[in-house]
Amino acid sequence: MKQWLWGIWALITLGLGGYYGHTLLLAENKSALLIGQATHGHYQIELACSSCHTSAFGGGEVLQNACVDCHGDELKAAHDSHPRKKFTDPRNADLLQIIDARQCVSCHNEHQREQTHAMGVTLPDDYCYHCHKEVGQNRASHKDLPFDSCASAGCHNYHDNRALYEDFLVANAQGDWLKALNQLAEPNRSARNAQKHWPPLSNQANAQASAEQQAHAQITADWALSAHAQAQVSCVGCHNDGQGQWLAKPALAQCQSCHQDESAEFLQSKHGMRLAAGLTPMTPAHSDALAFHEQAQHSEQSCNSCHQPHRQDTRHAAASACLACHNDEHSANYWASPHGQITQQALDGQRPWSEAVTCATCHLPRVVTNKQGVTSNAAELAEANASGKNTAQVAVLHNQNITLRPNEKMLRPVCMSCHSLPFAIDALADEALLNNNFSGPPAVHVPSVDWAVERAK
Repeated sequence: MKQWLWGIWALITLGLGGYYGHTLLLAENKSALLIGQATHGHYQIELACSSCHTSAFGGGEVLQNACVDCHGDELKAAHDSHPRKKFTDPRNADLLQIIDARQCVSCHNEHQREQTHAMGVTLPDDYCYHCHKEVGQNRASHKDLPFDSCASAGCHNYHDNRALYEDFLVANAQGDWLKALNQLAEPNRSARNAQKHWPPLSNQANAQASAEQQAHAQITADWALSAHAQAQVSCVGCHNDGQGQWLAKPALAQCQSCHQDESAEFLQSKHGMRLAAGLTPMTPAHSDALAFHEQAQHSEQSCNSCHQPHRQDTRHAAASACLACHNDEHSANYWASPHGQITQQALDGQRPWSEAVTCATCHLPRVVTNKQGVTSNAAELAEANASGKNTAQVAVLHNQNITLRPNEKMLRPVCMSCHSLPFAIDALADEALLNNNFSGPPAVHVPSVDWAVERAK
């Protein structure tokens, strides 16, 4: 009897081992290995296990390095308020007994969707209090605040607090809610590898290229008016598989050969992160956090998803391309909002296009790099334009994560280009206003600026 049971156990063990071994080593779908659903931020790449689990051996440093590999540059750019070095300082050793803030996974524990809060945080919302409980005693303004309200919109962010520092709040406490619409310069970043050429096409492929041009007269005419034609990038420059053969549908590799900066930013974004992880292209169906148009559910995201390949119409890419997929409440209300109405006026020729406030204006912000390599933001760009001294390189960042969440990240590089800081803080804190795409004044007031001014007296 015991031998029979042992035989059954051995067969089950071998069967399970074979199943999971096949899943691990050979199967394309590895969902059976997941210990829990990934957070919204990583949901798209949860089957690319090696993106985070870069080694089967090693401790927490393996995961820590994986986090930093993806998010390290963003934290540096944000001047991280709680950098790792702050907690390797022996003077803060006592704080590590509360939260080991040296490790990202102390606050962001993946595959724990049931206990995951905003920004992928898996700690209770009162985590700030445990290290900063003296603030309620030392500041009268904070005395009666709930312990879980520190990270409320317009107050504090754990990593990126640049727009909420007290000296910045005081310096920008005054100003009209709406400034004159800034004249944002058109991007002038040229392709880094614009001189790179693919191998010449074979005679057969050249004949096919000529036939394609004759068969698609309108496409050829559109190309003749495009930036590609002005840069002398012919059909062969894109419709080339790298082996001298005609390529009917150019993909990221062809765009990447000239547009390295844009491609690198795209691969870091929500739209491109699956490609960066070695998975199939992102589609709206891969997201479980936002609403999309039904007809767009299986549209693969690529450069051509936003940029019409033969027209190179950046105006289409700035709003209409986004709204072809996105159908959440905020997006659906765009054209009826003040921002959308301004953009429509620009499209109709009633105002300069540089005044348009598109999806890209906020979520793919412009950055400026001067001759010394110093980068500034849209607000500083507007000042340079007004003074007539703008000779810097202007680029559009193709990674929407940079200003996506938390939304206060938009304050300095985006909102303050046109609005005062107090108004922008209140607007971003008003959930109803976010949903209707900023149609109307804020119904919420965040007293951050008031408190900062009072303390500065």
